[in-house]
Amino acid sequence: MVKRKIAITLGIMCFLLTIALCVQIKTMDSASSTVSRTLSDNGLRDEVLKMKAKYDDASKELEQKEKELEKIRQAATQNDTTSEAKEKELKQNNMILGNIDVTGDGVEIVLADATVKNNLNPSLQIIHYDDLQLVVNELKNAGAEAIEINGQRLVNTSAITCEGNIIKINGERIGSPFYIKAIGSQSLLYGALTRAGSIIDWIKNDGNTAEVKKVDNITISKYVGTISHDYIKESK
Repeated sequence: MVKRKIAITLGIMCFLLTIALCVQIKTMDSASSTVSRTLSDNGLRDEVLKMKAKYDDASKELEQKEKELEKIRQAATQNDTTSEAKEKELKQNNMILGNIDVTGDGVEIVLADATVKNNLNPSLQIIHYDDLQLVVNELKNAGAEAIEINGQRLVNTSAITCEGNIIKINGERIGSPFYIKAIGSQSLLYGALTRAGSIIDWIKNDGNTAEVKKVDNITISKYVGTISHDYIKESK
């Protein structure tokens, strides 16, 4: 009888202990799940924070690169403007120096020896180099920007010379008739050459041919020689 009571008591105690163990295990599983879920959430949050930090860094770097690119664009634009200005200045200087072909309004002049000779003074009925020089001086004084005689462009180093009966410009032989082109103000050039007592009048009075006319869109070729400067240099 006593043994039976002890067995029943032990059985009840084992049952209660089993229930207690089950409750404890379930509680531990729940806590473990919560801890695991918490750890997982913390890890995900850390990853998100890391990605955000990388994104912010990339955004700052992109913004910095865009600023640098804009500076490069501005510098390139400025350089283009400077290059255009330099190219325009170079072309202007080449036109003045006679290094390129030019076109513009102006006058054309024809000078030729007399066809009917005067035996009293035949030398007057020939166009001399100094006649050409006087015409060129008149044109320059009237503001001519480009002058050509028989295809020879006159530049600051050009010379009209005479060797016996041979006239030379830029070292090249030229002869009558002389075709002179000049670009500039038509009214000023024409007025200077046709005024009373001008060099054109003198040439005509000697029986020679001297004609002047206004012409639009005259083309004057570039100087084909070499312009050298042996003595001048840039002043510092």
